[in-house]
Amino acid sequence: MKKIYFLIALFCTVLLHSQERYFLNSDTRLYTSPNTSSAFLGYFRYGAEVRLLSESQNGWYKVQADNFNEGYIQEKYAATRLNAKDVKIKDAENPILEGGDAYYGGNHLFVLVAGLKARAQPDKNSKIKEILFAGDPVAVDYVPVNEDDWVNINGNFDEEYARYTLRKFIGLRPNFETLIKDFDKLDVNAVSERKTLSERIVELAWNSEYSKLEPAYQRYYEVVKQINDPKLIAETEMNMALAKGLAKHKLPEQIIAFTKKAEFSLKGTKTKSLYLSQAELVKTFGKPAKKANVGDECGIYLSDLFYYYPDLEVSVDEKKNQAEIVKVYINENNKFIINPNTILDNSVSEKAFIEKYGTYIEASLKSPHNYSIIMEDSQFRLVFKDGKLFSVEIFFYC
Repeated sequence: MKKIYFLIALFCTVLLHSQERYFLNSDTRLYTSPNTSSAFLGYFRYGAEVRLLSESQNGWYKVQADNFNEGYIQEKYAATRLNAKDVKIKDAENPILEGGDAYYGGNHLFVLVAGLKARAQPDKNSKIKEILFAGDPVAVDYVPVNEDDWVNINGNFDEEYARYTLRKFIGLRPNFETLIKDFDKLDVNAVSERKTLSERIVELAWNSEYSKLEPAYQRYYEVVKQINDPKLIAETEMNMALAKGLAKHKLPEQIIAFTKKAEFSLKGTKTKSLYLSQAELVKTFGKPAKKANVGDECGIYLSDLFYYYPDLEVSVDEKKNQAEIVKVYINENNKFIINPNTILDNSVSEKAFIEKYGTYIEASLKSPHNYSIIMEDSQFRLVFKDGKLFSVEIFFYC
């Protein structure tokens, strides 16, 4: 009977420990057995979270890393909380980068390939949660030695947030000039290799300065012409025009001056700013198709009450007879007037817009066909669909 009580007590103790969160207060390694001279599976950086799988045995815990590797760490490196007094022991061979390198604040590495699929589970057939680009920093607290093993690139055990990729696809940040040289050395007939490398170069350029976009797209365009895909050629030519504009980007004060007198023409009526009265709104558009209260924790909108029309979204203060334009769908009735010399309607093509106003806009490879133009306390977000201007949204900073 005493033996049964002992087993129950032991089980309860282990269960209580497993429910606590444990963090590593120094760099360490995940060993295959409770001995520092044994082989090891991977590296932990300070702050990594682990799951305890056993009680301490001669100063060692059996633990599980965030990629489900199991092994042993010394008990002295496990703590239920971290603090500023921790004496961090660093492992000179640990490949994980510490935070504060201008790219990421915590432990991290970088994506080495183009279009990296981050998955929900360490399984090639599991759900894709995100597509990452070459040069993207990713959170890494534990990295396995085996290049074909999985890495949790969000440093989180929670299934909702955890993301996985193979170790061989992350490492030190790629060097743009080195990739350019490697591309230029490739045989011109090695189309597949040139395509793979040029995609990496383009993605890394977007993760660098705008000045790198032109040489990146020049290489990519060479490959696109070899593939001879008309749609891809047209898209690349537009991106080359975008790269040219972004390389000559205007100063913030120039852009703000450019947008200072922005307004809309709604069904032929100019708003004379981004505001109008509620009475004018209802007179022009009638009763809204829907009214709804929108949670606004930052207090950035005129009111929590929104009016929704088929081609317009407005924040309305009914008591003050005020309306603030939030989003306009551009069509035969609605136009976006940035200034008296810049009027955008639904006939404006995306390429023409980029060629004329590329020096004023911000863009991202991760949000294609979406562009922003800054104002003093907000920005215009312009969306193009099927090559034409589709909508303009005023996005306020929280």
